[in-house]
Amino acid sequence: MAKQIELLFENEEGKTVRISLDEPVEPVDTVALETAMDQILAENAFVSSGGDLVAKKGARIVERNVTDIPLS
Repeated sequence: MAKQIELLFENEEGKTVRISLDEPVEPVDTVALETAMDQILAENAFVSSGGDLVAKKGARIVERNVTDIPLS
């Protein structure tokens, strides 16, 4: 089972921008997470096609099951 943490931000156009990181540490340290997200915004570390990131929208852990299907 693959897990990721998704950091959700709003850009200048009001659209959601998702930054995904593999294998998050659990349980999530929410204070450290918010600090990291604030630093991403303060340093303008990422730019989206809709402009700069301007606000935090949330964060979530996403879990996926991936099964390869053999082809002949």
